[in-house]
Amino acid sequence: MITSIFSKSKPINFLVVFAITVGTFFIAHTKYAVGSDLSQHYIKYFFIFSVSFCSILVLDFLVSKNKLTQKSSYEILLYALFLMALPQTMLNENIVYSNFFILLASRRILSLRSQLNVKKKLFDAGFWIAIAALFYFWSILFVILIYAALLFHSNTNLKEWIIPILGVASVFVLGVSYSVILYDDFFKAFDILPTVNLDFNSYNTMQYIVGVTMLVSFGLWSSLFYIRTIKSKKSDFKPAYKVILVAALIAFSIMVLSPEKEGGEFLFLFAPLAVIITNYLETIQDKWFKEVFLGLLIFVPFALLLL
Repeated sequence: MITSIFSKSKPINFLVVFAITVGTFFIAHTKYAVGSDLSQHYIKYFFIFSVSFCSILVLDFLVSKNKLTQKSSYEILLYALFLMALPQTMLNENIVYSNFFILLASRRILSLRSQLNVKKKLFDAGFWIAIAALFYFWSILFVILIYAALLFHSNTNLKEWIIPILGVASVFVLGVSYSVILYDDFFKAFDILPTVNLDFNSYNTMQYIVGVTMLVSFGLWSSLFYIRTIKSKKSDFKPAYKVILVAALIAFSIMVLSPEKEGGEFLFLFAPLAVIITNYLETIQDKWFKEVFLGLLIFVPFALLLL
């Protein structure tokens, strides 16, 4: 029953996902946030929530535009459920904004498949990733995704390999200009020095252990089938599927390197993981197993709310 509802893209699916996202947002800021006051800073939190939900809409757009799934709505449901499993991902506004710009960059990277306006798309991708890095430094690693896409498309044009760097450089120049005008200093506005923290003790809670275990176990299992199915895709779509896999690896690396292990760093993993698991769901032939598989993904986040 659950699988039949989300097996097709319907307006009601977006309403369900919207309801889950709203509930998760309020739970995150009432149960997990320290010093959060929705009533006094409602404009600020309205923007944070709007960007969070718009990220889901961007995910749906890039998935449907690049035919990464079979026109189902599983990916947006899974994304919302991941938010519910780890509500802390909605607390760090900088990561929320950064993830949104990474999704915009991913949209441009995936659209390289058409081989139209390649230079503009590469510049835009570099530009959006650099903007994301202003909010959260380690998101700069997604620049790797651009060059991975160029490799997958067998692009040997050296000029086009330089263009993403120009996109990043343009943001740097704008940032320096802003810093000079506002602070009379070249780099004072760039408060984004890279730091690394390999201490994972903050994840040693039941909520994190269960939530992360669900993401990793379901993600790894689905990835095995995802990698196998790439071979059966049409040649012009294969690069997009490979890009999603690389995006998941980059997101996992960011989670490991994150200087503050507070949960928000998992947000970068949600979009690629939702696509990977959706592809696996769509290959399951046994209806009862598909219901159980998706049922667990729904049950665990709701159960975690009671912890």
